[in-house]
Amino acid sequence: MLVTAQAPGKLYIAGEYAVVETGYPAIIVALNQFVTVTVEEMPDYGSIVSKQYQENSLLWQRQGDEMVFDDRDNPFHYILSAIKLTEQYAREQGKPLALYKLFVDSDLDSDSGKKYGLGSSAAVTVATVKALNQFYQLHMTSDQLYKLAAIAHLDVQGNGSLGDIAASVYGGWIAYRSFDKSWLAAERRIHSLTELLHMQWPQLSIELLHAPAELGLMIGWTGSPASTSRLVDKITIAKAKQRSRYKHFLLQSKKVLEKMINCFRTADLAGIQEGVRENRQLLNRLAGFSGVQIETPLLNQLCELAEAHGGAAKSSGAGGGDCGIVLIDAAQHAKQISESWSQAGIEQLKFEVHELLPVR
Repeated sequence: MLVTAQAPGKLYIAGEYAVVETGYPAIIVALNQFVTVTVEEMPDYGSIVSKQYQENSLLWQRQGDEMVFDDRDNPFHYILSAIKLTEQYAREQGKPLALYKLFVDSDLDSDSGKKYGLGSSAAVTVATVKALNQFYQLHMTSDQLYKLAAIAHLDVQGNGSLGDIAASVYGGWIAYRSFDKSWLAAERRIHSLTELLHMQWPQLSIELLHAPAELGLMIGWTGSPASTSRLVDKITIAKAKQRSRYKHFLLQSKKVLEKMINCFRTADLAGIQEGVRENRQLLNRLAGFSGVQIETPLLNQLCELAEAHGGAAKSSGAGGGDCGIVLIDAAQHAKQISESWSQAGIEQLKFEVHELLPVR
């Protein structure tokens, strides 16, 4: 038996950092760059093979004299977690487990190994769960795929919103609000995986959005990869020291995002662009009081060049490098933005939005 499954990468459009908190909204888009997982039944032994993930560096720190490894940027740990959880679910469904070769191929990074920050850990988790869902004939719905992949990802990363998992499962443009992770931790102690996947998860919300017909998405890559998990760690530390300013940031982010989401519903491009600009200002204020560099000098230049030609621009995701995004009227000045980026050493990534048919 041979099965193949794909999951797209993603970019955050707005709502970063706040979305880590339960119930706070973000807008995310899935892109037509994929992780592909193939599972082939084997007679004698199993294997996990990847073209991209051969030479992964290990990061570690000291706790006293002990060497402590940080596995959160190593894709193999997400693959192993996805296998473990999906097979646990398969056993609960009475399925016999098999030996197989699991082959992973990704185009979320460039051919020369550049990391674009498109959520490869989430996409590889989702693609692995989807492939094993087919292989074991588990018939999971999109909601169940999301929940199982979210648990698998959370077990490795330990923080984050799991919005990138939602983008990889549902595709297209989505408005996302995170579930209560402390609730999940408590429920896991008393419920089977099957029960968890059929439960309502408090405050989890995933709404498919429709972009206005004239909306154009431009993506610029600054050439320096960033670690989301470590940037989120730093914000968590700042949050404890600056509680009132962080709370104000959350409330303002929610206000801006709810307005933006409504502008998607009413196909109001100017309103969406205004939201992008407001969210950029909020993130810069967060950077100011947390001491975390979200908008690097090159991300700042990317945004200013786009704004000079009528685009609404900001960093995407955790910032600190990686990508910036521009929302623009597709009939307007995209060419001028592309040319100005090129002169500044910013690489335009010509990816498209990937719409997905949900699994029922």
